[in-house]
Amino acid sequence: ARALTPQTAETDAIRFLVGTQSLRYDNQIHIIDFDDENNIINKNVLLHQVGEIWHISTSPADKGVLATCYNKTSDSKVMTCAAVWRMPKELESGSHESPDDSSSNTQTLELLCHLDNTAHGNMACVMWEPMGDGKKIISLADNNILLWDLQESSAKAALSSSAALEGKGQLKFTSGRWSPHHNCTQIATANDTTVRGWDTRSMRQIYCIENAHGQLVRDLDFNPNKQYYLASCGDDCKVKFWDTRNVTEPVKTLEEHSHWVWNVRYNHSHDQLILTGSSDSRVILSNMVSISSEPFGHMVDDDELSDQEDQHQEEKIKEPLQDSVIATYEEHEDSVYAVEWSSADPWLFASLSYDGRLVINRVPRALKYHILL
Repeated sequence: ARALTPQTAETDAIRFLVGTQSLRYDNQIHIIDFDDENNIINKNVLLHQVGEIWHISTSPADKGVLATCYNKTSDSKVMTCAAVWRMPKELESGSHESPDDSSSNTQTLELLCHLDNTAHGNMACVMWEPMGDGKKIISLADNNILLWDLQESSAKAALSSSAALEGKGQLKFTSGRWSPHHNCTQIATANDTTVRGWDTRSMRQIYCIENAHGQLVRDLDFNPNKQYYLASCGDDCKVKFWDTRNVTEPVKTLEEHSHWVWNVRYNHSHDQLILTGSSDSRVILSNMVSISSEPFGHMVDDDELSDQEDQHQEEKIKEPLQDSVIATYEEHEDSVYAVEWSSADPWLFASLSYDGRLVINRVPRALKYHILL
């Protein structure tokens, strides 16, 4: 397995979706519900018969709708296609009741529509408009950016605009992210060693970070609270943080992994918390507080302090907090291809390795209270 996503529209129950990648069996989507109070994981399985799943993403507006990128073979050529699906009604929202016998009642996904890419090449990923009504999707196919409108309750996808990478070299997108800022009019893409920003209204390039990494860029993520900040990671084992207004140098670089970094994710609520997963089989949680939206920690109101405390506090406030690695998680024995924060609980995250092991972890309690109090 290498595809993992939180169920974005579900903000009450802790829920992740995992897509399998098996050549021998029918592939599946596993709906993982984590019962936080009793520390129990429940899962439901949906059949995804069309092929091995390379990427999975969920609608921000509709709990039942998701998109997958998957391989299919036609005329002895392997194509990566994308489609939008609906899960069965009774599985849409996070339930804590485990089915009596999960093996017998495997259900199938309902196909809503294909994102037809016959003219554009292999799909790398599908991104939903982050704050939207679940009607706008961007897919990256080879060197094309395709903006789709989902119509008729997602049963039809119409291509509304597109752009293509031109030039020499390896012009294939590896990944992309839709920015939650600027009224959702910007996306960032990675191809080869380059990171580019695009305006979704004109489909024109707005910035370009050439040689962002020494080798292939694997993943990107936007800081949810600071609008020009972007994180990237890649095969040079590094994680870099950029201010897209000045792309000559990264603002910060993390060099904690010893192999390719496949994933980087900002925490949705506390943007100093950064999660990375790598094929060194480790997941690293870092505290990048110096470039976060609260570089001086939690500000204390003056009224709350006595005079003596006041002086101490002022000395303390002037000093930005230090960046550090909070924890390294080594529960995986294989390459970690995906890490994701829960969309319901900001202190909880999941990681997935190629051998199909999913691990759910919490931010250490001491740090959680340090951030909150």
